[in-house]
Amino acid sequence: MAANARPPQIGIVLIGDELLSGKRVDKHMPQAIRILGERGMELAWARMVGDDALLLEKTLRETMASDDIVFSFGGIGATPDDRTRQCAAAAAGVDLEFNAQGKQILEEKFGDDIYPKRIHMVEWPVGATIIPNPINRVPGFSLHQHHFVPGFPKMAWPMVAWVLDEHYAHLHNAEGSIEYLIEVLDTPESALIDLMQSVMDAHPDVRIACLPNADGGRLIEFGVRGRPTAAKEAFAALKYAFKEAGVPTRPSSFR
Repeated sequence: MAANARPPQIGIVLIGDELLSGKRVDKHMPQAIRILGERGMELAWARMVGDDALLLEKTLRETMASDDIVFSFGGIGATPDDRTRQCAAAAAGVDLEFNAQGKQILEEKFGDDIYPKRIHMVEWPVGATIIPNPINRVPGFSLHQHHFVPGFPKMAWPMVAWVLDEHYAHLHNAEGSIEYLIEVLDTPESALIDLMQSVMDAHPDVRIACLPNADGGRLIEFGVRGRPTAAKEAFAALKYAFKEAGVPTRPSSFR
């Protein structure tokens, strides 16, 4: 990656009809945020998709067209409703094959019992590589910058951590990110648009967001988030702009 190149964004795909029906509540996104945060990395986006094969293939085709690092949770088993392996292959435009290393792992664990059904758990897109599973040894797989892990949390989370440490250690950042907050009082959002835009233009390496009070009060929370040095400079610029414009504020804690 070039010195001034923007690092790839990180996204997650959450798969399963049970998530969309409300039968189960997703636990992966909060944990992915935590695992990434421990490495000074951030989640940029998340998508939730049911078990519909056409929609899942369309989703993966779109995410594979980007440079993003993507973690996909669920649908890699051998039952008929597990379609992630097939959809990933179709989205990448490659065939499925029985992965030799994956087959060896299953044979060591199950012996001849991998046939005729379990073997399909390692029928992956051509070019896929294994993601070790420290819980029951049944591996997930990586295809380029897409990483497919089981839907079971206790298996998926250490596998995600392994991928981040094995393949993306160069993207870890010990500094992490920090967010500064300030509250604006008795001022409509419309009066702050140009001010906010000017600070954003001058500090493109941070994210600046405003959140009005939901109960209708004249209170707006502004947040500045980014690497510590850049966020500190942008926050100082935002506070100075408020002061120069005569906008009343009050300090808030930062996180």
